[in-house]
Amino acid sequence: MRALDRKLLRDLRQMWSQALTIALVVASGIAGFVTSLSAVDSLALARDRFYAEGRFADLFAGVKRAPRALEASLREVPGVADVQTTVEAAVRVSIPGLPDPIIGQLIGLDRRQPPRMNLVSVSAGQRLEALGDAGADGSLPALVNEGFAQARGLHPGDTVDALVNGKQRRLRIVGTALSPEYIFAGLWGMPDLRGFGVFWLDRDALAAAYDMQGAFNRVAVKLAPGASADDAIAGLARQLARYGGRDVHGREDQVSHQMLDNEIKEQRVLGTVLPAIFLGVAAFLLNVVVTRLVGTQREQIAALKALGYPNARIAAHYLKLVLAIVAVGLVLGLALGDRLGSALTGLYAEFFHFPHFEHRLAAPLVLVSTAITVGTAVLGTLSAILATVRLAPAEAMRPPSPGRYRRTLLERLGVQAMGPALRMTVRNMERRPLRASLAVGGVAAAVAITILGNYFRDAMEAIIDTQFTLSLRGDLTVWTAEPGDAMAARLVLARLPGVRGVETTRFVPVEMSFGHRHERVLVRGFAPRPELYRVVDVDNHQIPLEGRGLLLTDRLAAKLGVKPGERVWIEVLEGEPRRVALEVGGTVRDMMGLNAYIDRNALNQALGDGDLGSGHVLSVERGREAEVLAATQRLPRVAGAFSKATMVRNMQEISARNVRIMSTILTVFASVIAVGVVYNNARIVLAERGWELASLRVLGFTRAEVSAMLLGEMAITIAIALPLGMALGWALIHAISELLKSDQFFFPVVIRARTYAWAALCVVAAGITSGAVVRRRIDRLDMVAVLKTRE
Repeated sequence: MRALDRKLLRDLRQMWSQALTIALVVASGIAGFVTSLSAVDSLALARDRFYAEGRFADLFAGVKRAPRALEASLREVPGVADVQTTVEAAVRVSIPGLPDPIIGQLIGLDRRQPPRMNLVSVSAGQRLEALGDAGADGSLPALVNEGFAQARGLHPGDTVDALVNGKQRRLRIVGTALSPEYIFAGLWGMPDLRGFGVFWLDRDALAAAYDMQGAFNRVAVKLAPGASADDAIAGLARQLARYGGRDVHGREDQVSHQMLDNEIKEQRVLGTVLPAIFLGVAAFLLNVVVTRLVGTQREQIAALKALGYPNARIAAHYLKLVLAIVAVGLVLGLALGDRLGSALTGLYAEFFHFPHFEHRLAAPLVLVSTAITVGTAVLGTLSAILATVRLAPAEAMRPPSPGRYRRTLLERLGVQAMGPALRMTVRNMERRPLRASLAVGGVAAAVAITILGNYFRDAMEAIIDTQFTLSLRGDLTVWTAEPGDAMAARLVLARLPGVRGVETTRFVPVEMSFGHRHERVLVRGFAPRPELYRVVDVDNHQIPLEGRGLLLTDRLAAKLGVKPGERVWIEVLEGEPRRVALEVGGTVRDMMGLNAYIDRNALNQALGDGDLGSGHVLSVERGREAEVLAATQRLPRVAGAFSKATMVRNMQEISARNVRIMSTILTVFASVIAVGVVYNNARIVLAERGWELASLRVLGFTRAEVSAMLLGEMAITIAIALPLGMALGWALIHAISELLKSDQFFFPVVIRARTYAWAALCVVAAGITSGAVVRRRIDRLDMVAVLKTRE
């Protein structure tokens, strides 16, 4: 073994604790990077594979009723390669013995002509051939989507009841299935897997129930290679318009695909931003440690140069030291990232269902992780390593020039009430302002990351509070298949036992355009003075609608390029073709989707309709929700209903656990940063000031008094870092919130006081732990050995 290699091992052995804390910081950054991106890569790979194997359609459209003979004409539309039609219906589903309201999507499968798109793969139970006529008891055999079956504990042989075209029908589960169209299956994109199920039935049986023999109401389209989606959508819309099918859209507006894309985008953002912070802190720690090592080994460097060692070999020696520390962190980070990525993939598997979904750590990701880690470490220590090259042997043989001490900034500002220990501590920090600033920055980063980890809990609570307490104040929501007489519906619902109040809404899907820009949105018509369902912005302010015209969400207004006072055109995508112009009265900062809000009466008047409504929000006496839900099942025009309390409970069961896991992981990682920064800074100060501290001990200072001088610097660093870290956390959350913002969702920036308190507590605890370790080293200080050190 070469002499320099033996020296390298000796140096690592002497500074093992510092090297370990730096390696753990590196490991945290790499683990975060690998966790997020490996899980996202696995998710994207499973999605692309399932889309290909399941022949996922490119375009989708719904109609009221169209003859199957129309399929031939649709295939002639330029750019269309294939067309597949079916019959679908949204129904109310109930599970015997459970009061929870459930919405089911019934989809007809043609056994004589197997599907060519959106293929259904059976994961358990009988195959598609088992779908056929009703059994002796009148039950219809059905396949159910895997996610709903798992959430509700359904197995082949179980039964559920469905309100099919006003009649109660029993569905007999013959198997569970998967489809690329419903990788994510939740009501209106909500993560409520217990409240929405997909059921595949024999097409003829479903068509007969809805009097749709020889007809269809749902179209899936495959585009030819290189075809223009916009041209095909326009051509299909012209063909389907007379059948009520003007709402033709691509994958980007398909709910399951939207959810997948949003999740992939969010994890790519988090998997890039957070590891960058960890690796930046690691680069700072490496720079400080190597700079200190070079400073204390000046004589050794001079001796090596005098003995003929070239600059390149000496620089390579210190570079090996850096790479050895980084290599340990890289190996730990890759191993931890692989385990955490596998766990995150397991969480994804509860929401997104594929035939094959396994965690995969790709070789390119490992190579990129290695390159980023090594590159960051080398750049961070380059100045310290180059200092060994520039150091002349004669100069290195001399001790470094004594530091220049002067009155501190506080003293110059008139603050004189400082004891000797505090004055020495502050002067030492001012002597090296860059190192002190970077130490404060490192601890502040730990505070910010802890705040970020707990922010998602605060955001979810704020979203649920805004959407389900401030905005939706009713207890139950029911809706009809078609807009109907609002007054008559309110009278019927108000007579139900237990109902205290009813408020009517009307939601209309439209194509909104301004100039050459256009977007598919939902115009939401609310009561003029709503009490049960209100428009509430991201700042929890109620937005009045009466007399204000059309209000757009800020994201929708930005995408259309429209300002208040200008007029937009809306083309109604339901019922009779209508195109009207509405004036934009203002914008709303909303959390959910690209929406437009208007007084329901003004909406009906603009569309030339009477007093129509499509939804009704009910206020119900406490404890009578189940009774009211059961009563609404006897109303033929009610197509569906959901309970606010049930939906909130189902969402919280899922989100609370996932947010808790994320918070724990980020808190642990942040604690690693805090320990790494505080401990390394204290060790370096101890090494630099060992002679001073030993001298004070000889002069009669107690261990506690000597420790206070060193630990005081740690305390000052943490005290300054806490408020800075809180401000940095606030700024980081704002930046990430903007990066995560999408057409479908916007995370509000809400940080509770408890989150700031928890971040401060975690960092202070990490500082106390580091201080206890350093205090033990001070207590074991060899005064004779230190005083022999040449000064």
